[in-house]
Amino acid sequence: MPLVQLDGVTHAFNGKTVLDKVALRVRAGEIVTLIGPNGAGKSTLVRVVLGLLKPAQGQVQRKPRLRIGYMPQKLYLDANLPLSVLDFLRLLPGITRDKAQTALDEVGAVSVSNNPLHQLSGGELQRVLLARALLREPQLLVLDEPVQGVDVNGQAELYRLISRLRDRYQCGVLMVSHDLHLVMHSTDWVVCLNRHVCCTGHPAQITLEPAYAELFGELAVYTHHHNHRHAISGQVRNV
Repeated sequence: MPLVQLDGVTHAFNGKTVLDKVALRVRAGEIVTLIGPNGAGKSTLVRVVLGLLKPAQGQVQRKPRLRIGYMPQKLYLDANLPLSVLDFLRLLPGITRDKAQTALDEVGAVSVSNNPLHQLSGGELQRVLLARALLREPQLLVLDEPVQGVDVNGQAELYRLISRLRDRYQCGVLMVSHDLHLVMHSTDWVVCLNRHVCCTGHPAQITLEPAYAELFGELAVYTHHHNHRHAISGQVRNV
């Protein structure tokens, strides 16, 4: 059975519909990426998946006793409250120093174990947040903009890391992303959301959908070296 499955999920805030009959399914061992413009309802849908929000209509089914590891889009830090990376991870109940170190090693961040959290670079912080999500030994990883504040090279490496973790643990991954050019190489299934599901499918299929091109416009194809163009899937198109 799917780890989580949503059918006909509808929700509104102050009379404004933010999710309209949305369907979503994530299975073990697959990466599902949720894309869409600002205000499309992605964050609301994530809250529904996490069980933090009960939709007004529709069904949400989760695998019994499903363990979810969540990586938030942002972490608000108070520089006046110094906290090391290890201390931050050990705020989770039952997490020992050894467990925290192991998780940091898995995401390539063990070198910052004793660094103050508020002094980390964007890429370092994202790896620490990913380590925190792994400490729950998740069957489902929910990653909200996992490359937020990371440079392009760092983004590509983080996506590769996420793929490796999926392969190692055979967990499902639900990822929210705006990074169309990179994420299409790092996902198995795409859900294009704009309050409702505009289109869904494998990355190569999605890029051919009229709804996708209409929603993202010029972002759907980007210029490279000024002598040819690439589709989001990476396929070269003649100018």
